[in-house]
Amino acid sequence: MLQEPSLSSFPVDSTATPVTGAALRVLSECRGFIAGLDAVTYAAPSRVLAGGSIGKHLRHTLDHFAAVAIALDGGTICYDQRMRDVPMETEPRAGLAEIYRLRELLGTVTATRLAALVNVRILCSAEGEEAEVASTLGRELAFATHHAIHHQAMMKAIAIERGLTFGSAAPTTSGAGPAVSASFGVAPSTVQHAAGMNDQSRLKPAAIAPRS
Repeated sequence: MLQEPSLSSFPVDSTATPVTGAALRVLSECRGFIAGLDAVTYAAPSRVLAGGSIGKHLRHTLDHFAAVAIALDGGTICYDQRMRDVPMETEPRAGLAEIYRLRELLGTVTATRLAALVNVRILCSAEGEEAEVASTLGRELAFATHHAIHHQAMMKAIAIERGLTFGSAAPTTSGAGPAVSASFGVAPSTVQHAAGMNDQSRLKPAAIAPRS
């Protein structure tokens, strides 16, 4: 298991906008997840999600944040330019280093910058047809965050396949595991819905048995 700084070294700035705060929080969750994994588990190919591994899903997740970060210097965002077969896919420390780098970059984004216009280049077909569309930095950062949660769920599934368990507290495998809760990889809307359903259940009156 990697000996890295605690999650408290990755505080989410209380002054951050909701969009920036959500992105930093997701990156912190990814950091906590992989810091609790050994290199074998991190790089092991999944038998269920063919072609995938925790390292590959993390690399793909961080590629999207890196694509958004390019726009901070005026560059065009392109999610289709991906780095495959790189150390980040097999070495947890490489993944952690990229998370730190991205947090440093994205942590500086203000509300004014989120409103800035950006260009996004899209690969429309396997034949190479491309299109370029206008967006805002905030919209694309929000997209990268939601995309990350989807891949967190896949990383979690692979970890469970490898024998890790997740509950309300930190998951364990032989006494150690990723520092994340059972809500890791679950969309905010799903968590919110589940909380609402629990509230409704508590408010329902107890059933009264019919008289015989």
